[in-house]
Amino acid sequence: MPRCPVCAAPVDLVKTPTVPFCSDRCRTIDLGRWLNESYGLPRRTPSGAADDECGESGDGES
Repeated sequence: MPRCPVCAAPVDLVKTPTVPFCSDRCRTIDLGRWLNESYGLPRRTPSGAADDECGESGDGES
């Protein structure tokens, strides 16, 4: 049986209307974490992007 991602309680996929959460409370907690930026998605930056931002090549030459 799958578990709620917030509190780890078992979740009945057939009977629980708030799947994948066990309750509205856990669903609201999860939403709050996204809105407060406690969660985030990884972001890929182009290679050398950090160097381009400051206008330097990063190789020690000017």
